[in-house]
Amino acid sequence: MKSDYKKAVETAEHYYNSADADAFYAAIWGGEDIHVGLYESDGEDIGEASARTVRHMASKLELKPGTRVIDIGAGYGGAARYLARETGADVTCLNLSEKENARNRRLTAEQGLEDKVEVVHGLFEDIPFPDNSFDVVWSQEALLHSGDRIRVLQEVSRVLKPGGDFIFTDPMKAADIDDAPTYQPIYQRIHLPDMASIGFYQATLEGLGFETVEIEDLTYQLRNHYARVAEELKSRRHALKHQISPEYAERMLNGLKDWVEGADAGQLCWGVLHFRKR
Repeated sequence: MKSDYKKAVETAEHYYNSADADAFYAAIWGGEDIHVGLYESDGEDIGEASARTVRHMASKLELKPGTRVIDIGAGYGGAARYLARETGADVTCLNLSEKENARNRRLTAEQGLEDKVEVVHGLFEDIPFPDNSFDVVWSQEALLHSGDRIRVLQEVSRVLKPGGDFIFTDPMKAADIDDAPTYQPIYQRIHLPDMASIGFYQATLEGLGFETVEIEDLTYQLRNHYARVAEELKSRRHALKHQISPEYAERMLNGLKDWVEGADAGQLCWGVLHFRKR
């Protein structure tokens, strides 16, 4: 019988390797990021808002040439390229979708960053690097896809050097909301039995020897983001019909509606979580 995390891996890999998903994320996000954005105005460009999240997270770290960073669940690698270009850090992108990895490698080569950004196919439940390999572990909207988040956090602790930073974002459930049946529409969309909470991440990481640096609650931006993505998809679905199937577009709009309604109902949480390994 397959473990929960391996079943979750297969689900995520199948989804992100699909032609529909690749076309959707490339067209709607611009092919650089697949992450929640920080919005400053209504109708703002999704790609710019997503890039703002990367800049905001990076501002919390002391990055310099030679700093070793691993982005777990790196998607198209937009964050890695920003960190490499702007700080001189050496960044490893770990990601399970070969379709996304291929785009990442192409964009990295086009931007002349092949010497600073490495793209590795792999799982964050089994990070393929030795102990104490990295100064920073970075992740955006990836951990929710794992069927064994404790194992992921153990791996983060293993590969991170003492004194190193773990910074990430993740859609989470509100701590005081019971799982069933509140979250079932969302769980069905992501094909997982649950989501984590801030309390889960904080307690687990502190149990692994991390100290909490900052927990920045930006839940309102989760709502802003999914509403903005739905707006963009609705306005462009006809123009993109030869790239994104009508069935996929309809499922995506329904799923986005569930996320927006969940955020409005106070069921969801999102923010920037920053921890340091003692």
